[in-house]
Amino acid sequence: MTVDLRADEPGSRGSRPLRGPGGLSLRLEPRALVAGLLLTAAALAMAVVLIGTGDFEIAPWDVVQTLLGNGTPAHDFIVNDLRLPRVLVALLVGAALGMAGAVFQSVSRNPLGSPDLLGFSYGASVGALTVIVLFKGDANAVAGGALVGGLLTGVVVYLLSYKRGIHGYLLVLVGIGASAMLVAVINYLLTKAQLVEATRAMVWLTGSLAGRDWSQVWPLLGTCAVLFPLVLGQGRALRMMEMGDDAAYALGVRVERTRMLLMLAAVLLTTAAAAAAGPISFVALAAPQLARRLTRSPGSNLLAGALMGSVLLLVSDWASQRAFGADQLPVGVVTGLVGGVYLLWLLVTERRAGRI
Repeated sequence: MTVDLRADEPGSRGSRPLRGPGGLSLRLEPRALVAGLLLTAAALAMAVVLIGTGDFEIAPWDVVQTLLGNGTPAHDFIVNDLRLPRVLVALLVGAALGMAGAVFQSVSRNPLGSPDLLGFSYGASVGALTVIVLFKGDANAVAGGALVGGLLTGVVVYLLSYKRGIHGYLLVLVGIGASAMLVAVINYLLTKAQLVEATRAMVWLTGSLAGRDWSQVWPLLGTCAVLFPLVLGQGRALRMMEMGDDAAYALGVRVERTRMLLMLAAVLLTTAAAAAAGPISFVALAAPQLARRLTRSPGSNLLAGALMGSVLLLVSDWASQRAFGADQLPVGVVTGLVGGVYLLWLLVTERRAGRI
């Protein structure tokens, strides 16, 4: 296979082409590389801090020693059995949402194109609540319901948005309409629920990392391990599609097939994240835009968006445990508060720029 990311592509100013054997050619953008390394370091540092946070505080150095297998029995139990799964779920959910958001925003060519606004998170919520309220299923059944609901919503939104191709604003408008309908279904299901099921449903709808264990880590890790390379492998095609379908066709991109594949992968990432932690809002919306501003690199910034999503969710989880005194909030409340402010700022910025 030959991968040829040419230096004369749009937005390649300041990049350095690296050529290897067999016709392999990669482009290195120094600022994007530095930004990616900084985000990786920030995510790892925040993970260590978060593992040490709780009723029983553990110093960062002791956390690192325990992770390397040199901790005390008490530290080993707290770190590896209690707190590490929660932090890994936060890392993976944030990365999945960040990459999914980058795909949707690039496909729709709209900074408002995220799973939160396109209805996919609400579709996952309807699936999960159907299992909770009507079938009183266990955690695995709820996760399965979220996956089915998100996928069905993705198919319906795609079909309704298709008109000789997918157009960005049409996709966003259909997604907003689907969101409104799905919210109505969610409210209906809550009115039919008994007290126990309604309480359980509200906790799930908020989005929380509390009580996460290894049973949530492994399915999410497997999903990300399969879908991340698939999405990253379509990065060049996605970048070409941002110039318009005609230009992408001229450059040899199979536009509709690529778009469908990327949207399917992004919907799966979104629903897998929702199945693991509930519909955590605004991470998919904010992470790609913040990553783009940090890297100052055109294109979808898929990997940077995933790293930024991990950092945002880890910081939000730390804030949910430490910033409100003795009252620990679900992480979805924190992301909703911060994300709402960000959405208002984004809308004002887009309006001033004349794009909405």
